[in-house]
Amino acid sequence: MEQPSVQPPPCDRFSQSLFMRACRCEPVERTPIWLMRQAGRYLPEYRAVREKVGFLELCKTPRLSAEVMIATVQRLGVDAAIIFSDLLPLLEPMGLDLEFTAGEGPVIHNPVREPADVARVRDLEDVDRVGFVMDVVRATRAGLDASIPVIGFAGAPFTLAGYCIEGGTSRAWLHTKTLMYRHESAWHDLLDRLARAVSRYLVAQLDAGAQVVQLFDSWVGCLGPDDYRRYVLPHARTAIAEASRRAPVIHFATGNPALLPLLAEAGGSVIGIDWRIDLDRAWETVGHDRAVQGNLEPAVLLADRETVRRRTREILARAAGRPGHIFNLGHGVLPQTPVENVLEVVATVKAG
Repeated sequence: MEQPSVQPPPCDRFSQSLFMRACRCEPVERTPIWLMRQAGRYLPEYRAVREKVGFLELCKTPRLSAEVMIATVQRLGVDAAIIFSDLLPLLEPMGLDLEFTAGEGPVIHNPVREPADVARVRDLEDVDRVGFVMDVVRATRAGLDASIPVIGFAGAPFTLAGYCIEGGTSRAWLHTKTLMYRHESAWHDLLDRLARAVSRYLVAQLDAGAQVVQLFDSWVGCLGPDDYRRYVLPHARTAIAEASRRAPVIHFATGNPALLPLLAEAGGSVIGIDWRIDLDRAWETVGHDRAVQGNLEPAVLLADRETVRRRTREILARAAGRPGHIFNLGHGVLPQTPVENVLEVVATVKAG
């Protein structure tokens, strides 16, 4: 009589997944893959949901957020699921008036421009104020096979500060740099508050069932290495430290490859690499004792499928089979991307 197969406990299946083993720089049968912004406007299913609800409403509706990501993971066949959320709702309980407007994106109506404004940015003492995010983690975890790890995330202190100060996105981040350079004490006070909030937020996501968390420093590439070390690194380290004692942390920044060694110094068991540097050179820069994630140029997915396959294989060749590579784009999937090209990347990575 055939014996039933014995499934390992869920925690063991998490830890032995391709993604988690790669985070620990352990050998894997093939390179794991997931994609930043893997549930987004390029998917017709996502656009159908967004026709019914606004973006912030979607983020604050755990059932819908989880359904969007679960369906995306199942359609794409990726090896990990990042929760569907956004960097900025964390700022609302800290006293920032956040709105997502059509055509403009996030707008903060009470930006922090002067040292006196920092005092009204409240410490995040209670993560229950963003409890809907933890509910998204739980619902996503419950709806996925135990072999698919769930990734939580937060914005990094510098990137959150940039939104707080500019009141939205910016090309030059002039208001941000003005406060940073002219009022250094107020700057560090603001980033201290944000770093403590991010730390609590990441740990709460791990407590809710995430296996990994990622810190996104989407805008820090506007700084050079000296300014990063002076104005950012201590706060990034604070944001990451507690979560790093609990689980793998992916530390990702875009825009300036010269910051990579400083990202590694700030912390993270996995360093995310954007497309502005060759993967093999980036890995040498951060050290082969770390895992790396990346780093296909997102716009490559707008090309023909043969180009997509070729460029994907080039990234794999640069990793050279070294344990610790997680395939991803160098940033998020662009809204104009054909779904077929995303599927092509996943298939190419899985084929080796």
